Amino acid sequence: MPGLTYSQFVSQIALLAATQVDNAGFAELIPMMIQYAELRIARDVDPMNYSVSLSGPAYKLNMGNRNIHFSQNLSGIANDGTPLGGASFVVSEQINLILPAGETNPDTAERFPLLATTKEYLDAVYGSSLTANLGKPLYFTPFNETLFFVGPVPDQNYFVEVVGTIRPDTLSETNPVTFLSQYMPDLLIMASMVYLSGFQRNFGRQSDDPQMAVSYESQYQTLLKSTSVEEARKNFEGSGWSPMPAAPTATPTRG
Repeated sequence: MPGLTYSQFVSQIALLAATQVDNAGFAELIPMMIQYAELRIARDVDPMNYSVSLSGPAYKLNMGNRNIHFSQNLSGIANDGTPLGGASFVVSEQINLILPAGETNPDTAERFPLLATTKEYLDAVYGSSLTANLGKPLYFTPFNETLFFVGPVPDQNYFVEVVGTIRPDTLSETNPVTFLSQYMPDLLIMASMVYLSGFQRNFGRQSDDPQMAVSYESQYQTLLKSTSVEEARKNFEGSGWSPMPAAPTATPTRG
């Protein structure tokens, strides 16, 4: 398998930083360095691998209550088999009502997608929880990181499927292999070296002498462009909304 394990990653970073793995100052920076690198890549690239489908008893709408809570700290296994231990939920992209009411498994029932709207619309049109105003939810809106509202207010107890983006457990001694360490190790190393430049006292070295040092930020940006293109292709957001890479010599263009 391509990529790096945790120990291989730390060894390579130590070589680039011209230090020893057991250097106390270097060892203290490793956890925050990895967190910085992983968060930066997750936000810049938005890896397709970080999308999951969640459902089960915890994802429930109660009759007469428009609120639904999503825990940011996940556990267990996602519907697609992704282990969730240590992961956190960050973006809700889609909420599907599972029909009929009472069913928890979207794969053995019917998915009814709720439409995203604003809180103001829900308050104005579906703001009452009086029995006469209850119905099958049609819309949803986020209120904060863990609380969402639906409308109409549920007329029964429903379960939902949530499709969204997670932040998986970080690379560490106890989690020695991650998606980024295996499939984007070059980007992970460059992002880590941007952070570690503070340890090296080397933030502006290239501007002092362009021949003297590699600009890790510049190299990160170069690698980011090709990585983002590949992730776009996975989502059929490549050339002509296809999984194909851009072909500058092809005429006419697709699409």
